[in-house]
Parts: sequence; structure tokens; C-alpha cells
Amino acid sequence: MQALLVFLSIAALSLLASSRAALDPGRFPAVAQLAASGLLFLALGAVLGPGSLGGLTWSDLTALRPVLALGLGVAGVIVGLNLEPRLMRLLPSAVYAAALAHAGTTFVWVALPLAGPLLFAMGLPPGAAVGAAALLGAAASLSSGHFAVLGYRSGRMERGRGLSVALLTVLDDVVGLSVLALALAFGVTGDLLHGLGLVGLALLLGGACGALLAFLMHGLKDHGELMAVLLGGIALVSGAAAYLRVSALLAGVACGATLALVGGRAVEQAARELGRFERPVYLLLVFLVGAHVQARDVMAWALLPGYVGLRFLGKVMGGALAQRIAGNTLALPPRLGYALIAQGGLALCMVAEYLMLVPGTLSQRVFDVVVAGSVFNELLASRAFRHVLAAPPTRTPGGTA
Repeated sequence: MQALLVFLSIAALSLLASSRAALDPGRFPAVAQLAASGLLFLALGAVLGPGSLGGLTWSDLTALRPVLALGLGVAGVIVGLNLEPRLMRLLPSAVYAAALAHAGTTFVWVALPLAGPLLFAMGLPPGAAVGAAALLGAAASLSSGHFAVLGYRSGRMERGRGLSVALLTVLDDVVGLSVLALALAFGVTGDLLHGLGLVGLALLLGGACGALLAFLMHGLKDHGELMAVLLGGIALVSGAAAYLRVSALLAGVACGATLALVGGRAVEQAARELGRFERPVYLLLVFLVGAHVQARDVMAWALLPGYVGLRFLGKVMGGALAQRIAGNTLALPPRLGYALIAQGGLALCMVAEYLMLVPGTLSQRVFDVVVAGSVFNELLASRAFRHVLAAPPTRTPGGTA
């Protein structure tokens, strides 16, 4: 009963924080930032979880795993729908190069230095240490564009620049999900071929469910019928992935990408309607992710400063490199790296999926570092984004500012 009351309270809070009034940056900027990032719900989950106050026990979290899998499936479908094939074909190669440059720079800056402590100080096997470092790098490479979106919605940032930053963060997701697939292939069973088969099964499952959904939604015009079919399909792909012990996140991405590839007016309408459920589902998912945090792991706290600091440097340097590559193609802000400090919810989904499918001390440690790092990165991002909004200094012909 206690767990049910906690869960219902969080559900009510998520609906309240998803209202248009709370998300209006012009009226309540501080509340809009907290609601957009999910930081409040993440911290609340960590406080009420079994690692802290114990409002939820480990048995409660085990019973709520289907809800977590459903949330991961919804997140995956939304990411897949954002990978619009027609838009992706229209983007010039410089945009892809810029996205790969800044995501890859951050990945290298985080993964390589942290592989040393994981390998030598913690006494891990080489394969496990490399996999953990790669997952930390993949999570660090992801960014959120919600500060840019709030910036242009409130009139503090040009719309073109905000959309350009958001586009780069969407392309980041592809890099992070690719590394997650490799990490799951190595870590789920210890056998690479078997692991690749499970990843392929998740993608095949998602693609098949996406094709089935596209067939069932074809010709439907009623909003209620569209949403019933879409939500039922998402529940199907998430439940099947959880039953088969494969990634619900990757299956959801494959499902959403298949829907986007098939296209059609019914799919576009259903995708717009799904946006109404995105915020409440996301906040519930973030709460459940926070509840899995083990705050007493000393080694996780030891890795945290390096993770946050190296990621910040990687984002600044990667942003400068992306600006050089695509500065003439996209309306990117001069200090692009400072606009990419926010972590993003997909990083939390990635490490939560890894923790569910590859349980153990190492995956829990990686999970704790990324979750705690996302909180610090959000705090850093709120201050760093001011440098993006500030006008760069102009130089006179004599060379002085």
C-alpha cells in the first residue's frame, strides 16, 4: 500500500508538471527548467528509493519493472519517430560530420581516461572495464536541447539557432544508442555472437511491431482509435522485449523508426498525439530511474568528478570543432559547446536498460555515476547557457575588443 501511494503521488505530480502553465518559460522560468529536465523527479526518486529513505523497497522496484520497460519503450519509439527519413536525407554531410565530431570528442575525452581507473584501481577484467568506460563515454556524448528550446520560446535566443542545437542533440542519440547496442552485445551473456543475436532480436521485434502498427493505423481517422492502437502497440513491443529479456529501448527505437519510414497521415497524426503523453511518461520514468540509485557506493563518488569534468571539457572542445565544420551550414551559436552541457533523458534510459539487462556491481556503479552526473551537468548547464545567450565580443579593425 505504501508503494502504491508513492507511485500514485508521483503520477499526480508528473501530470501537474506536464501542464502548459508549468512549462511556460515566460511565466515561471525556474519551474519550467525543473519540469523540462526532470531533475526534481530524479532527485525525488533517489531520496525515496531503497538506497536512501526506503519509501520503495527492492521488491517494489522489481514489481515495477514492467512499468519501467513500458517507459523505456515509449522513449525508444519517440526517439525513432524523430529520426525522420525524409529529413535525414535532406541534411547535408556537414551536419552529420559536426554531430559525430562533438559527440565523438566527448566520448574519447571521457571513455579513455576513465578506462584506467576502472581497469587498474578497481581490479576489473579488461573486457568489463572497456565496456563500462565505453558506456560512460556514450552517456557523456549525449546532450539535451531543452535549454535551447526554452531559450527561443522565451525570446532570448534566435529560433534558427535553437533549432540547430536541438537538431545536433537528436543526431547525438544515434551515436549513444549504437554504443549501447555494442555494450549489451558484450555484456548480456558474455558471448559476443549470442549478445549480437539478442540485440538483433530486439531490433527485429521492434521493426515487426512497427510494421504491424503502420498496417493497423492505415486508414484510421478517429483520434481515439489511433491512440488506442499506438499505445497498444507500444505496450506490445515493450512487454515482448521484457519477456524475451532484450532491450525495450532498442526495440522501441526500431518500432518508431519503422513507423517514420512507412510514414503516412495516420502515422504523423499519431506521432503528434503521442506528444501529449510524452511528459508524464518521461517524468514517471525518471522517477523510477532515480529510485534505483545506490548512494553509498564510494567508488562511484570517486569517479563522479572525473566524469563531470572530462565531459564538460569534451563538450566545449567538441562544440568548437562542430562549429568549424557546420558553422556555415547551420545557424549555430558561437559558443556551441556551452549549449550542449545538459545531459538529456536518453542517457538515463541507456544506463537503466544496461542495469536491467546486465545486473551487477559494475553496471550499478556506471548507473550511479551517470545519474548523479546528470544532476551536476544540469546545474552546470543552467549557468553555462548564459554564455551562449551573451553576445560575443566584437573586434575593431585594430584588433582590440
